[in-house]
Amino acid sequence: MTWVVWRYYRAQMAIALALLAAFAAVELTTGLQMASAWHSLLRTCSATAVNGSGNSCSGGSIIGFLGNDMRVLSVLAPAIIGILWGAPLVAHEMETGTATFAWTQGITRSRWLLAKAGWLLLAAAVWGGAVSALVTFWSGPVNAMRGDQFDGNFFETQGIVPIGYAVFATALGITAGALLRRTLPAIAVTLGGFIGIRILLDGLRPHLMPAVTTITSLTSNWSPPGISWVLGLNVINKAGQIVSYSGFSSTEVDGLPVSALPQACQKLVPAGYASGGNITSAPRGNPLGPVQSCLQSAGFRQAVTYQPGWRYWPFQGIETGIYLLLAAALVAVAWYAVRRRDA
Repeated sequence: MTWVVWRYYRAQMAIALALLAAFAAVELTTGLQMASAWHSLLRTCSATAVNGSGNSCSGGSIIGFLGNDMRVLSVLAPAIIGILWGAPLVAHEMETGTATFAWTQGITRSRWLLAKAGWLLLAAAVWGGAVSALVTFWSGPVNAMRGDQFDGNFFETQGIVPIGYAVFATALGITAGALLRRTLPAIAVTLGGFIGIRILLDGLRPHLMPAVTTITSLTSNWSPPGISWVLGLNVINKAGQIVSYSGFSSTEVDGLPVSALPQACQKLVPAGYASGGNITSAPRGNPLGPVQSCLQSAGFRQAVTYQPGWRYWPFQGIETGIYLLLAAALVAVAWYAVRRRDA
């Protein structure tokens, strides 16, 4: 059965390997160039720091646009695998009748499905892992420069989660084909289902582990240690209730609209500040110092909710595990459909 699977999918495998080779050529070439530019930038920044120069050390120019475009496109790789490999696995053979022929040659339905699905799921995992490894290599300087490893655009293309995505998309395609027994509808369900599940679980990602909340004074410049994922920055009152937060602007004091301040604190806001942010007539130094002191006396504090940076790999593992469990459930559904339904 293994030989049959290889013979049947050798053309698709050859195409997949050719695409992977082209992807690897781009990511490795641009990744090495970017790494070299990043090390040169570090040496330049170190030199300017030593001689006291005020030159800015921005790394935006080192990013290779072609490599970055390929990194962004790699988000679609799992869906493509599910469409091209998973959806036709059962549906196409039922449409052409080759499944019925195979079952009359002494091969049970269970063995037929599990052998084909097993090898394709393994190939999908290897493919997803290879793409992720290349993207992770390319993103090394970007990760070091920006420190936003939890950002969705980077979290979803690096580490081990792409493996989970690829296996899930393939399993979804197999199951859709087993239930619908038509290739084109199975492709549509695979694409729509994959996008829908991804959107749903992306929204649940911040809650996969309990977040940490640190409460500080309004005047504190405290920020989460290391590369953390900040989920919320709010102002709370003496009772611990969130008062208001809409971002900082010229008509806000520590995230609070001036209109939401206690009356005693509103009276301390410099003239002209609330009407448009023009505080040229306000006292020099910190014109909002008295207002902040008033808010602190009234029990107002700042609450920062975040996921610590060391949880990056636990998040990767949890999300990958969820997709692998979903894939296992889908394969079970496909197995039941193939065994119980007439060919």
